[in-house]
Amino acid sequence: MTNKERFIEIYKTYIKRPGSEKLLEYLLSPHSDFFEAPASARFHGNYDGGLLDHSLNVYDCLKDYLQRERVKSTYGMNYSEETIAIVSLLHDLCKINCYKKGTRNVKKDGQWIQVPNYEFDDQMPYGHGEKSVYMISGYMRLTREEAFAIRYHMGFASVEDARNVGKAFEMFPLAFALSTADMEATYFIEGKKDE
Repeated sequence: MTNKERFIEIYKTYIKRPGSEKLLEYLLSPHSDFFEAPASARFHGNYDGGLLDHSLNVYDCLKDYLQRERVKSTYGMNYSEETIAIVSLLHDLCKINCYKKGTRNVKKDGQWIQVPNYEFDDQMPYGHGEKSVYMISGYMRLTREEAFAIRYHMGFASVEDARNVGKAFEMFPLAFALSTADMEATYFIEGKKDE
């Protein structure tokens, strides 16, 4: 099974909310590069299909995190399969159609050569997590906790006021869990691609 097939299977199995079919239709359409886009310009997932890989990695990391006994019993984090799939698979929709292929010059063995790269070109600069919430909300309703989880999935790594991030984590534990899964996928599973 390809990663695209796996994504679609998880999506169709768990996400049943009104409007979800239209959102998946958009993701699969020529108007979206979700399945081909990189996850970043130069760091984790900076290759064709990196955004898809990253979304699935975050899904797996979030599922694992939420299975911990302490997380379930002490912290009371018990979320539906639908909520888990929505926040993890869709948290980075903000990256759709934002990366353009280009080249850059690098010095190798004393010679300058051109290497392929991605350039970030966001035609809808609405922020990061908030843009993903905005895009999803155009198709289907999110619960308040889902919206805050996606909005604050960058955690303290964002440029957001740290007080807001901390307050969001206190009020909506799913935001902390998604941020943890996102960081695990980004820094431990994916890392920076060798140049």
